[in-house]
Amino acid sequence: ISHELHLDACRTAGVGIGRRITGGGALYLDEGQFGWELVLHKSTLGLTSLGDVARALCEASAAGLSRLGIDARYRPRNDIEVAGRKISGTGGFFDGDTIFYQGTVLVDMDGAKMARLLNVPAAKLAKHGETNAAQRGVTLRELFGGTPPALATVQAALMQGFAETLGLDLEPGAITAAEEAAASAIFADEIGSDDFVFGIDDPTAAPGILTGRHSGAGGTITAYVKPEKGARIADLVLTGDFFVTPPRTIIDLEAHLRGTDIAALEANIDRFFQTANVGLLTATAADFSAAIRQALASLS
Repeated sequence: ISHELHLDACRTAGVGIGRRITGGGALYLDEGQFGWELVLHKSTLGLTSLGDVARALCEASAAGLSRLGIDARYRPRNDIEVAGRKISGTGGFFDGDTIFYQGTVLVDMDGAKMARLLNVPAAKLAKHGETNAAQRGVTLRELFGGTPPALATVQAALMQGFAETLGLDLEPGAITAAEEAAASAIFADEIGSDDFVFGIDDPTAAPGILTGRHSGAGGTITAYVKPEKGARIADLVLTGDFFVTPPRTIIDLEAHLRGTDIAALEANIDRFFQTANVGLLTATAADFSAAIRQALASLS
């Protein structure tokens, strides 16, 4: 988390810090943006791969935003853009037969404040020809000459896009007391705890850690590797801006590779992905191998 955020700046600004289980890079949310989430059974869309789900839901979201009078378009792997600039980022995962998919909409943005809080990797911006995160994004305020549509109008356009593009029937409903209680318990016991939020901080703080980074079509993968006598992997942490489902896949991959003979690294990674029920959004087994090999390069 200390690699993704300028933590002191966040605390000084009074900005709360959370960690979402959908993966991907850090994002900044304030009064100028809002988030949406769809929770669907797999059978609703008839799609079984995360890549197909991302395309379908991003295209539906883009269709909704276009109803406002802008030319919103899906850009693989998980962005929505207007004239090549990002107005929405998305991400999701499968939990059994359930799809969880989230997105954001930039209505307004304090670019200078966001730049102070987020540590966006230069390589990520360079892929899009930009030098700062604010330049990469575009807001509804900018697109509408300083007066963005009302929030209710944006929400209604999105819902129409989802309903018509995906063939969904949407009926408003109230959140029940039982749902509120369940959400409060999960937040208090799991995702809202400091142990979870700060669970992955700075792996390089431990002695003997080698770092490697690989950027591909599926995002940037960073590997923190502790070798054992130059022949085996004693410990391993994998982080980065990529999407994989189910969420515990990376934990399982790390466990699978501990104790692995370095010479058999690629074979063991391939075996894991061949036997595990894993969904990747354009990242591949070879991308994970490349990041780990980059970390181990100093041993040769």
